[in-house]
Amino acid sequence: MAAIALTIAGSDSGGGAGVQADLKTFSALGVYGASVVTALTAQNTRAVAMIEPASVAMIAAQIAAVFDDLAIGAVKLGMIGDAAAIATVADALAERSAPVVLDPVMVAKSGDRLIPGAAVDALRARLLPTSLLLTPNLPEAAALLGCAPARDEAAMAAQGQALRALGPQAVLMKGGHGAGETCVDLLVEAGGVTRLTAPRRMTRNTHGTGCTLSAAVAAGLAQGMALRAAVARAHDYLQGAIAAADELAVGSGHGPVHHFHAVWPRG
Repeated sequence: MAAIALTIAGSDSGGGAGVQADLKTFSALGVYGASVVTALTAQNTRAVAMIEPASVAMIAAQIAAVFDDLAIGAVKLGMIGDAAAIATVADALAERSAPVVLDPVMVAKSGDRLIPGAAVDALRARLLPTSLLLTPNLPEAAALLGCAPARDEAAMAAQGQALRALGPQAVLMKGGHGAGETCVDLLVEAGGVTRLTAPRRMTRNTHGTGCTLSAAVAAGLAQGMALRAAVARAHDYLQGAIAAADELAVGSGHGPVHHFHAVWPRG
């Protein structure tokens, strides 16, 4: 029986992030992907031109349809457009038992804001407490806590613990916005902190990195992996996708990572 993961997120017409990135990631890691589209976006590698949220009725209907028929092993949450949509998703997931990986998407790689400020409050109150894992980058963690972004590992760990106090069982603090030759992520759990490192790669093709990482963790959970193992594999997978990103040459802005770097032939 195939492992199945569900993404609840916005659609990226450029294919590099959102639902499209999640489904590519699930497939690349051997997991069947299902989807609930929370919003349509008109975007490419340069900008987000338009966002059109799905109705709360349609979001609820999609979730019900998927769970009524498919054995969902894990759920990845991405962009959920507003407070009403967040409440709808939270209410629906409260009735189900699949582990939740929450990527608190707020701003696109282009710099365009994806959710209104009021939705951040709803996300903090309704979705953080339902999550097994929260995966913020440094600006997102700061926005959720109402403080300045962490500038070193000690501050990252402290903010991770502060976010855990808001409800999620674990927090993966992503260091992509940090400085230095080494990129450091910290998995903050009740039992301690796990450090994951990789060389900081000089590429502008990093569109969809957050979506891809959280989807990769959800894929591992759907396959029955323990959280720490799922995070470690997801970290390695994303680093491979970033390392191969320039091979794609998609778009003229922030291009996507290479989700199928281990599958597509090179050269």
